[in-house]
Amino acid sequence: MGTLSGAGAGRRIRVLLADDEAMVRAGVGAILAAGGDFEIVAEAADGREAVTLARAHRPDVALLDIRMPRLDGLAAAEEITGTVPGTAVAMLTTFSEDAYVARALGGGATGFLLKSGDPHELMAGVRAVADGAAFLSPKVARHVIDGLGGGRLSREASARERVAALTPREREVLGLVGAGLSNPEIAARLHLVEGTVKAYVSAVLDRLEVKNRVQAAIVAYEAGLLT
Repeated sequence: MGTLSGAGAGRRIRVLLADDEAMVRAGVGAILAAGGDFEIVAEAADGREAVTLARAHRPDVALLDIRMPRLDGLAAAEEITGTVPGTAVAMLTTFSEDAYVARALGGGATGFLLKSGDPHELMAGVRAVADGAAFLSPKVARHVIDGLGGGRLSREASARERVAALTPREREVLGLVGAGLSNPEIAARLHLVEGTVKAYVSAVLDRLEVKNRVQAAIVAYEAGLLT
């Protein structure tokens, strides 16, 4: 869904990993270690510890389990995005937690990854989030959309109507945002300067009346811009 982003090309991506299961932390840590461009700077076993460590280490990405003791991942995400500028948040989820993922959309998280997903998808997702892009595992995105409530057909019709109001170039940019590409990647794909892409993305968010790239990606999914 996403491609390798520029964040991993020139520097190591500093990651905070939070999950109450040591085996999950070990597994995710091993996957990221295999990528060669990640550094696990801290590990937390609960949400409160994750917030404390995020403030202390200021990682590029905080990778948070949703269900954790003391403070759940959703609340931890809100605290981290609100108090640790420069740290992006990605949620780790399972299919049974798609309702929680939908709730997290407004909490500042920009990545939604499956614990049981493909290792390359996990690495690509963390890279994309570190580079300022939004990244939803395709399976997570489908479950989020299905769990948003209301009639699916009416949501899809509404999304198509909203997207139809965009210019052809804006629709093209929206599709690439939905595919998890960062602004530099979109600029390269469309042969534009990055400043122009930023202006297009801002215009798309405004015209769709969404808060962030994740919500824009869901509109792109519902409108059928992505396969």
